[in-house]
Amino acid sequence: MADSDSTGQGPVPPAQPATTPARARFLRRRRDLESPATGPVDESLPRGVRLAGAWSWRLLVIGAVIAVAIFLIVQLRLIVVPVLIAVLLGALLVPYKDFLVRHRWPRWLAIVATLLTLVVVVGGLFYLVIWQIARESGDLRTQSVAAFDQFRAWLTTGPIGLTEDQINSAFASIWKTIQEDSAVYISGALSVGSTLGHVLAGALLTLFSVLFILIDGRGIWHWVVRVFPKNARAAVDGAGQEGWRTLRNFAKVQILVASIDALGIGLGAFFLGLPLVLPIAVLVFLGSFIPIVGAVVTGALAVFVALVFKGWVFAVIMLAVVLLVQQIEGHVLQPLIMGSAVKVHPLAVVLAVAAGSLLAGIPGALFAVPFVAVLNVMVHYVSSGVWRTKPPEAWVPPPGPIWETVPRQQRRPRAD
Repeated sequence: MADSDSTGQGPVPPAQPATTPARARFLRRRRDLESPATGPVDESLPRGVRLAGAWSWRLLVIGAVIAVAIFLIVQLRLIVVPVLIAVLLGALLVPYKDFLVRHRWPRWLAIVATLLTLVVVVGGLFYLVIWQIARESGDLRTQSVAAFDQFRAWLTTGPIGLTEDQINSAFASIWKTIQEDSAVYISGALSVGSTLGHVLAGALLTLFSVLFILIDGRGIWHWVVRVFPKNARAAVDGAGQEGWRTLRNFAKVQILVASIDALGIGLGAFFLGLPLVLPIAVLVFLGSFIPIVGAVVTGALAVFVALVFKGWVFAVIMLAVVLLVQQIEGHVLQPLIMGSAVKVHPLAVVLAVAAGSLLAGIPGALFAVPFVAVLNVMVHYVSSGVWRTKPPEAWVPPPGPIWETVPRQQRRPRAD
């Protein structure tokens, strides 16, 4: 017998489950999908075609926005690339500045000391490299010409038995291929130019950008967040902080990995008695900022120097040293250190470097991995929905000293 209420007026209807916000969104989405389409044409189309059409035009709009953004970046590459370099340097220098401030250094003195450290380290490395190359450039040129002449003589008198015309044609074809392939990396979409004026302007812009990141980086970020609508500020702020934290981890870990690569290959060249040990180590250090690819390309320089000065036996030994360092990086450093800091799969790293190189040359290869790592963390943060626990009204950033354009009004004392 059905249950009745206390008034005896009939059976009691079963209790309806409570509707949560997530269930309400699900029911609303399901009702929209199951509702009949308006119009005779839409009614005749299958539901899958309507869904594909809805996704298609939205994806086309997103692709158009991305294309416009890329076009603007390419047109403003002389500004964008130095600023990106400054952001990468800022991720490395801001913790150092904060360390000095925590140890009771005055803020202005900590900023000046950080900038001076950057200038002294970078300038000192370049000075040592240029000094050693200039000192040994004559021997390198002489040995290179002699090794090339010996190689040509071996091609003609050795077991291959080529003629001079065949050798010249082969070298011309190889040189043309190298020029065509290197043009992708040297003159990519984001190349910063090759003139001295472009280089100096980019260096000054990078230095000034680093200076302002050290002075008021938090205020700059708060200004960027204010550009977004109020309902999106909590998500943008949280995602940006997660991305900045990931970029800082990437910069610190990449410095460690690059130092290990440079130390390993540099010690190998030193114990083999090769010249230009310091330039080789510095180039390996700089090249290691392009993961997996950079150290291999710069390590090939050490193999070439060993071949020219010491012969093919030392070149093979140097090649073994380079491959050993790369194996340590690929199987130990990247999975254990870089993987935990960046949280990007090694396959994604290789594909990102390859795509960045093809699209934007050397700058694209340099920024590919940090861009993918930061984008991955930001998308994961937004999709997780953690920012929904923080209402938009709770995000009220303090006005910064640089970005506060309207002065605060002083509260006047009330007259009694």
